[in-house]
This record gives sequence, C-alpha cells and structure tokens, in this order.
Amino acid sequence: MKQWHLREIIMLTLLSIFLGVIFWVTGPIYNVLAAALTPFGLAPAANDLLLGLWVMAGPLAGFMIRIPGSATLGEFLGAVVEMFLGGQWGAATMISGIVQGVASEAGFALVGYKKYNWLSLSLSVLTTTVLTFVWDLFRSGYGAYKPGMLVMLFFLRLLSIFVFGGILTKLIVSLLERSHMIQARQV
Repeated sequence: MKQWHLREIIMLTLLSIFLGVIFWVTGPIYNVLAAALTPFGLAPAANDLLLGLWVMAGPLAGFMIRIPGSATLGEFLGAVVEMFLGGQWGAATMISGIVQGVASEAGFALVGYKKYNWLSLSLSVLTTTVLTFVWDLFRSGYGAYKPGMLVMLFFLRLLSIFVFGGILTKLIVSLLERSHMIQARQV
C-alpha cells in the first residue's frame, strides 16, 4: 500500500486550502439561491444544487493522491479551512466534512484502492450522494419532506456531485497529469 510522503502531504494541504476557500465563498451563494427558491417552496434544493461543490475535496483528493484516507482527509481539512475563514455553519462544518469525506472514501474503498478510473470515481460519486443524503434525512430534517420532494432533492444532489465530484474532478486530474504537475498513474 502506498505511503504518505512530503509531496502528498503538501499536495493535500494546498488542495484543502484552495477548496476550503471555495467552500467558504459558496456559503453566501447558497443564501442567495435559497432565498430565490423560497417563493416556489424549493429552498431545500439550494443545498443539493451546491453540494457537489462542497464535497469536491473528497473525490479530488482521493483520485489525485490515491492513498487510503486521502479523500476523507481532504474533505475534512477543506471544511476546517472553511470554518476558520468564518463559514456560516461554524464548527458543524467539521462534522459535515468528516461525513462527506468518509462517504467519498467509501467509493474508492469499494475497489480496494486499486483502480482509479471512471468506475472508482463513479462509485465515489454514488456513495457520496447516498451517504450524505441519509445524513441530511436526520441532520437537515429531510425526513419531513414528501416523497416527490425527496426524489427531486436526491437527483439534484446526484447531478451536482456527478458534475463537480465526477466530471470536474476527472478533468482537473487529467490536466494536472498532462502538465506534469502530478505523475500520470495507471488507471
């Protein structure tokens, strides 16, 4: 199993700081989007539309660094950065970061951390969608919504996580490999 070296630690740190800032900037965007959707009774959709951006550190760290635990650590550290920048959810952000990181990590664990391709990335997207949705059933009160609203929120979340945690993650890693910023690895 691959071990952590200084290069991976620095890469994870920089990635977490960069995405933590993006998470922090997304908070006010969420507020505006939720307010805009409120008259239509769709305010909860703001969370699911933006969740892909908020969970992106997990799949990106896992797919780029390819060491067990990197997805969890990347997401958690990004959440810590968001919290320290004054994110509106305070320390609760760290709990969400752990849940989201473990959810992303689960996808890579399903292939035994041996393959890093569209399958492992898609599994990470799927596990992140399902596990964070179950988390929001309890934490955010999603359990009170009608079935039609739940289905809509789930598919919005899946789409958002697929775009940011799947497609954009794959594109970023491919660009970094082509520019020789990271080493191309077998997939």
